[in-house]
Amino acid sequence: MDCPRWLPLESNPEVMTKVRISVFNSKQFVSCLGMKSTWQFGDVYGLDPELLSMVPRPVCAVLLLFPVTEKYEAFKQEEEEKLKDKQQDVSPDVYFIKQTIGNACGTIGLIHAVANNQGHLEFEPDSPLKKFLEQTSKMTPEERATFLEKDESIRVTHESSAQEGQTEAPSLDEKVNLHFIAFVNVGGHLYELDGRKPFPIVHGKTSEDTLLEDAVEVCKIFMARDPQEVRFTIIALSKDSY
Repeated sequence: MDCPRWLPLESNPEVMTKVRISVFNSKQFVSCLGMKSTWQFGDVYGLDPELLSMVPRPVCAVLLLFPVTEKYEAFKQEEEEKLKDKQQDVSPDVYFIKQTIGNACGTIGLIHAVANNQGHLEFEPDSPLKKFLEQTSKMTPEERATFLEKDESIRVTHESSAQEGQTEAPSLDEKVNLHFIAFVNVGGHLYELDGRKPFPIVHGKTSEDTLLEDAVEVCKIFMARDPQEVRFTIIALSKDSY
């Protein structure tokens, strides 16, 4: 049985945020799913301290878009084998969902960012996203993935956002070799959340004040693995607007 496929999202924060709500102007991607706009997604324009200081604070999540290359796939396989033997200490408070829908990594990244920051974020009373998180809170990562496959509110929002991009949306069957992952702080530890991986990856300690810098250090490792690549984008979920 083939896995369902969605149109891929662009890395442009305006796409992450741009959805049609009735006849009004575009709002945040997550606003259409009922998250209030006190926190917003915006570009991280560079990795040096001066450019990082321009990112509004606090930051509660970081998204990385990167190319899936042969080098990365080889590393991913090695990492998985290594961590199967070396058990990680993953907090039960981490919300993790597997990706079983093709091209849905952008939305999976957003879910990871939001789900692990519900104490910071605010939702409308009838928020479909909040409802999804509540309904899946006790599920396994695999069960959450199956539940997402059947969630029409999130699927429709994803599809409309993919069509809003500055570039022409590829077909459903077109192979896309770019991938979104999220970095979050849960219990003072930095977690990499990637729905293509079997479990969260722990990257050591972090804090609300240093999350962006700590996540960027991991992003630099991704970049160093493929030094000839330039297709990297970092997006931060920050309080107050860009």
